[in-house]
Amino acid sequence: MILFPAIDLKDGQCVRLKLGDMEQVTIFNDNPANQAKSFENQGFEYLHVVDLNGAFAGQSINTQSVENILKAVDFPVQLGGGIRTLEHIENWLDKGLARVILGTVALKNPDLVIEACKKFPSQVAVGIDAKGGKVAIEGWAKSSELSAIELAKRFEGAGVSAIIYTDIDRDGILAGINWHSTLELANSTSIPIIASGGLASMDDIKIMLKPEMQILEGAISGRALYDGRIDVDEALAMIKGISA
Repeated sequence: MILFPAIDLKDGQCVRLKLGDMEQVTIFNDNPANQAKSFENQGFEYLHVVDLNGAFAGQSINTQSVENILKAVDFPVQLGGGIRTLEHIENWLDKGLARVILGTVALKNPDLVIEACKKFPSQVAVGIDAKGGKVAIEGWAKSSELSAIELAKRFEGAGVSAIIYTDIDRDGILAGINWHSTLELANSTSIPIIASGGLASMDDIKIMLKPEMQILEGAISGRALYDGRIDVDEALAMIKGISA
């Protein structure tokens, strides 16, 4: 079980959005590389990064910030947002990313995801962002009629290393992860699921550690970490099975 700290990048800064709205932004740090290093020093073992501008633009926008992060840390980093071609994927993996996350292209061009998984084994994840149970794309600006489970099943057996599942209705408002829909998705596919959107407190960490949750690869936390709502030492000790 992995607790992934999140860095969402907008205009070169670490931010958090409320309900996926680019106009409802809170800036937490104007130096993403320093923030990443801080997470590493706290004992986290894997970093989750999203290029928010890139998700809307369809290409990487915060490239320099991500490159600075990769230079600053030694732990693995996964990146989503605006990665929509094999060339994008290869370029980022060559720069040192552990894993790329494909979101919009997973819905629009599933064959590309399957091809990428063959070319870059264990280095391709899929991001499924859902609003009202339906998949949203292009930085959450557009909705589809496809359910998260239907999209996940398209990639069964393709070699996708993980699915990052975000409930947009919970994201950035500290309402708690939608564990019910996350588990429903996890039980519908053999692909490891990472929960995202709304992790709010130590109560969510405790829920993460319940036996039925061990089917998950982990969960992502953003605002709750920045706001200090999670005691990092305690959370990581709990996850490692050590009494804090």
